[in-house]
Amino acid sequence: MSGRFASLQPVSAGFLAAIVGFASSFAIVIQGLTAAGASPAEATSGLMALSISMGLCAIVASLATKIPVSIAWSTPGAALLATAGPLEGGFSAAVGAFLVCGALIVLAGLIKPFGRAVAAIPAPLANAMLAGVLFGLCLAPVRAVAELPFSALVIIAVWAIALRFVRLFAVPLAMVMTFAIGLSSSGPIDLSNVQPITEPVWIAPSFSLEALISIALPLFIVTMASQNIPGVAVLSAYGYRPKSGPLFTLSGVFSMLSAPFGGHAVNLAAITAAMCAGEDAHKDPAKRYWAAVTAGAVYVLFGLFAALLMAFVAATPTILIEAVAGLALLGAFAFSISEATKAPADRDSAIITFMVTASGVSFLGVSGAFWGLLAGGAFMALSRTKTAK
Repeated sequence: MSGRFASLQPVSAGFLAAIVGFASSFAIVIQGLTAAGASPAEATSGLMALSISMGLCAIVASLATKIPVSIAWSTPGAALLATAGPLEGGFSAAVGAFLVCGALIVLAGLIKPFGRAVAAIPAPLANAMLAGVLFGLCLAPVRAVAELPFSALVIIAVWAIALRFVRLFAVPLAMVMTFAIGLSSSGPIDLSNVQPITEPVWIAPSFSLEALISIALPLFIVTMASQNIPGVAVLSAYGYRPKSGPLFTLSGVFSMLSAPFGGHAVNLAAITAAMCAGEDAHKDPAKRYWAAVTAGAVYVLFGLFAALLMAFVAATPTILIEAVAGLALLGAFAFSISEATKAPADRDSAIITFMVTASGVSFLGVSGAFWGLLAGGAFMALSRTKTAK
């Protein structure tokens, strides 16, 4: 019996990891794609493309390396899209930026000096930029309470209680409650026009300097600094020594494949990586890669039925979806701001980066994330020059 249980461990761990990874952040992805100018059909296609891409990427990487390589969509990247807003040229320009971001990730994996240069971006600035991007989204639960007090407070209460007793399920349970409230107010959902299997939508990309600076470069930086590099660190913490270059390249290739269908980026996972790489996945570390393979297969299934999920989202008040997204990002915000301000010598530079990014102000058509990183970097360089003298 124990042997049978051991054989089921990777399957159950991978299934749980996929549910947590998808349910805890898909609302952020939908919000980000919509804010970037995607229509409902394009946002659904993007969700499908991302789910299938990260599922297939996890399966390929894990089977090839015999390491539990967990793949996720770029949640910080989706948050960045939600704050950057639509571009001139619409969602087509955003798709062009997604392609450029994917190409940069491929280069980071293929060209070692380029990868090292990305890793050399000061951690306080990268974390401060991410915290600035997340700040406005984390205020959504407060705005929801002001707009729909009863519904928002019920959702927050479910999240808080679950966070205390079953932490991993806090956001999924809050999402279930959100859909339940949406159904109770809108009535039965009409699924007669919903395709059982999601249909992909091809979006022809266009390219512009504004999209490159406002989306492609910040998306690349937050994806590498907040997802890919920590993802390798998590695997290392569990005793695995993956070659990061090929993994970055593979995730960049799948990012580029998903971009024309509306997907922004896929990358190495961190939280779900811990679920698939830990002892709960299997006592034998050599067999834990099956957990990541299982999670990948479940992600593919989620992608195929993304249209059904979007039908529930459409029936739910947007502010409540945003509130759940904000709750899901609180932990990431707290970690980012803590890491950004941990070193006293770099605290001022980090705060400048955070404030400029969080302001949401754009200059010359370029979003605050880029200017925040630039302002913080300039102040850090000045401070270190002054100290050296």
